Amino acid sequence: MKIQFVEAPSEAASRIVARVVNQDSTPPDLEPVLAQAAKASRFTGKAGQLFEGFAERDGKVVRVALAGLGAPSARDRATAIERAGAAITAKYLAAGESALLLDLSGAGLSAEEAASLLLAARLRGWRHDSYRTKLSDEQKKSLQTVEVVGAPAGTDAAWAAQEAVAQGVEFTRELVTEPANVIYPESFVERCRERMKDTGLEIRVLDEAEMRGLGMGALLGVAQGSVRAPRILAMVWNGGPQDGRPMAFVGKGVTFDTGGISIKPAAGMEDMKWDMGGAGAVAGAMLAIALGKLEANVVGVCGLVENMPGGKAQRPGDVVTTMSGQTVEVINTDAEGRLVLCDAMTWVQKEYDPAAIVDLATLTGAMIIALGHEYAGMFCNDDDLAGQLDAAGAAVGDRLWRFPLGPAYDKMIESPIADMKNVGPRYGGSITAAQFLQRYVENGTPWAHLDIAGTVWTDKPGTTWDKGASGFGVRLIDRYVKDNLVGK
Repeated sequence: MKIQFVEAPSEAASRIVARVVNQDSTPPDLEPVLAQAAKASRFTGKAGQLFEGFAERDGKVVRVALAGLGAPSARDRATAIERAGAAITAKYLAAGESALLLDLSGAGLSAEEAASLLLAARLRGWRHDSYRTKLSDEQKKSLQTVEVVGAPAGTDAAWAAQEAVAQGVEFTRELVTEPANVIYPESFVERCRERMKDTGLEIRVLDEAEMRGLGMGALLGVAQGSVRAPRILAMVWNGGPQDGRPMAFVGKGVTFDTGGISIKPAAGMEDMKWDMGGAGAVAGAMLAIALGKLEANVVGVCGLVENMPGGKAQRPGDVVTTMSGQTVEVINTDAEGRLVLCDAMTWVQKEYDPAAIVDLATLTGAMIIALGHEYAGMFCNDDDLAGQLDAAGAAVGDRLWRFPLGPAYDKMIESPIADMKNVGPRYGGSITAAQFLQRYVENGTPWAHLDIAGTVWTDKPGTTWDKGASGFGVRLIDRYVKDNLVGK
């Protein structure tokens, strides 16, 4: 969906006019009959409220929508602004019109607030209908363009920065939504190559032979049951000081997870196409960073595999040697994400010497039990990094909740025949997974693990997304980089 700033609306856009209003405030130029109708409908401009009426303008019937911004002084003002923008798009996405006019005059928004409203409007308009061939006209997405008038000075520049974020989120949603027969390790790489062409990102790819030469026995062990070849994808953005150490983001990219020999129950297994949500988030964030031309050095790494059963598949009880030299007794082949991440983390540390590492992974079902679908879990060895990530997530709605790490949990993954097991007992499963990954952090490097199992996919609409892929993680990473790395 396009956002365009115009002096005068097109014929198509003038058939639907949307305005955003503060609580207990009515636009002075609104037709009296509409103002009365809004009042009769108990529309007061509260956050999330939407009123629709009809008016005759220049001899034509026009649909007029009012979206509530809430009180200007409210603590959740940023959230309310996003709700208003998203509510407009959700209302008219399949209304049969290709465009609408969004009038921002009189709302008292800053340029940054106006751009945030537009970001929410665009993100709520994303849908993946590529494989739906029998939609009725009422179901088909019709809205293609939002024409904006009355925006405060500087909104176009602020929107340019947010548009880069929008493209990153949309790319992540695309990757996560595509089925596993379309997105697998090799095609994930090619999709990124195509989308990131001419952005300034350096793309590096390791194939199976190169990974074997590097000793990535953990990652390759996960991949060996599939006919799909594994890949390591690195996306490098050098926008900061020439000699500056980069920030590293590492994503789990299990493009389909059957559980391997420790096979999952059939019910719901189709959802495991999104077990590459961490890699999808990293790819989308790197695209946003490059399109936004952020002045920071960042590397994004995705460990890409497919976890399948078969005659060559890894067995429970096998012992693998990781790139770091540490050995792992594989107790459960469905605890594969940490085996992929540990080798990817070792590689990025040896290859790029990052100043800090953040990994993102749909790692454990236990995280969904603990936090549901509202927060992602965070495990961190550095209080400053944890605080920065928490603040970035809160600012953009990608919310995090910190969990503990400690030696008592570390004992739970000790193995009698190897350096560690890949799973602990039933309890504290998300924590023992993080303890496993912590063993691959070298030289005291600041590191955070984000378990995003409950947030990358949803069965109900949210503020800025419909059912399905949320794009969680892209805005978090982008905001973290802007707040803590740009200009440093």
